[in-house]
Amino acid sequence: MKIQLLQSISGQRVSLLRTLGSRRFSVPAATVAAPAPEAAAELLLKRNYANNESEYNTVIGSITAKRRHYLLRDVYDDMVLDGVKPERDTFHSLIIGTMKAAAIHHRTRKRKAREPLVALYNFLISTCGKCKNSDLATRILEEMKKFEVKPTGQTFICLLNAYAASGRLDRVYAIVRDMTAAGLGLNKFCYAGLITAQRNKTPVTGDAAKKIIELVEQSKGWSSVEEAKNIAENFMKGISEEELYSLPTADYVHRRFGFLNRQLTVYHVAFHACADLRDTQAIEMLMEMLNRDKQTPDTFILIQMMRCYLHSGDLDRGYQIYEDYMKKKPPVVELYVTFIEGAMVGYTPKGMQLAQDALTNMTSRNFFLSPKMGSDLLLQASGERTGGFATANMIWDLMQARKIVPTLPAVEAYYDGLKGREIPEDDPRLMLVSRTVDNLRRRFGQS
Repeated sequence: MKIQLLQSISGQRVSLLRTLGSRRFSVPAATVAAPAPEAAAELLLKRNYANNESEYNTVIGSITAKRRHYLLRDVYDDMVLDGVKPERDTFHSLIIGTMKAAAIHHRTRKRKAREPLVALYNFLISTCGKCKNSDLATRILEEMKKFEVKPTGQTFICLLNAYAASGRLDRVYAIVRDMTAAGLGLNKFCYAGLITAQRNKTPVTGDAAKKIIELVEQSKGWSSVEEAKNIAENFMKGISEEELYSLPTADYVHRRFGFLNRQLTVYHVAFHACADLRDTQAIEMLMEMLNRDKQTPDTFILIQMMRCYLHSGDLDRGYQIYEDYMKKKPPVVELYVTFIEGAMVGYTPKGMQLAQDALTNMTSRNFFLSPKMGSDLLLQASGERTGGFATANMIWDLMQARKIVPTLPAVEAYYDGLKGREIPEDDPRLMLVSRTVDNLRRRFGQS
């Protein structure tokens, strides 16, 4: 979504930054093609006004303060070209700068730009929810009121889910009251937000699962909220409502073969929340409700059930769901990864062996770990303090075979795990991991 945010800033309709010219910070190609190596190096040094993420954030803040918003895209492009990875603070700074640019744009083209601007505001609020920054979402709403941009039903749902992501139950209820006062009913995405808010509120209360079950029951009479499809959906082409509202199913909307039944949105969020809470009783109650509704659990729901049992320590029931699925349906990589992760909970000999078996089965069926999946599994497997460290070694080898470098925390954890065992200092594996740690630390400025 972060990349799509930047694409929306410079997209096809009502561009906030494109009209303001070429990249001001870039050295022209003709300038750098001809000079001698020494001159070229000097030009390159002049061009590198920032060398790391912190310095780029300072530049973005300075540009925003000087109201030179047209340079934001230039800075982001240079950041990508320099191989500097934007972090959360970078996107927050870009959002703030973009919002100020949008305000200026709105004042100059108030009539023509209003409707696309509503969609952009909705998108920014949604991004705040993804970053769990509810205070910034509130500021964006105030900005809308200040410049007389009328919120749509989609705006309310974006706000509701943004507050829910931060566990701000008070603000979630306030949005529900505002929607009711405006004559809007609650649809399935509103109930999804209410369930998420119950899950994320702190501290977690003992009746959280009970309230989630009640919300699922109440959702069966949901209504359709007014939707600004003619503008919002065109402006945010290719973005599903699940992604806009930061639902746990956002990454799986376009999956086929029964992975996700989009009619079960409320159930998806409820199963996911109860799995997070490790409440097996609530999971079973949700299954009973699903059966009463004459619905069949899709792959996403089965994965959440398996995750709940495994993380609550019931390895046998989690393994049974995994086995039943493998016998009846074609496997998916998410099933493997969730099972492997859950089997490693507690680092029991049986669980670690099942994790290794699942890894072997996965590779034999030509499924491979993505960089994120592999890094997450390596980080967890490296926490094994006893035993032969075979699972962590296997995950490392699988990633090396595909030339995937894990994240720094995962490599550091793996390195610490290797050093905690009786391995010679000149062991090829240990030396390779040591070099990888050093390279990653230098890359991220931690050396």
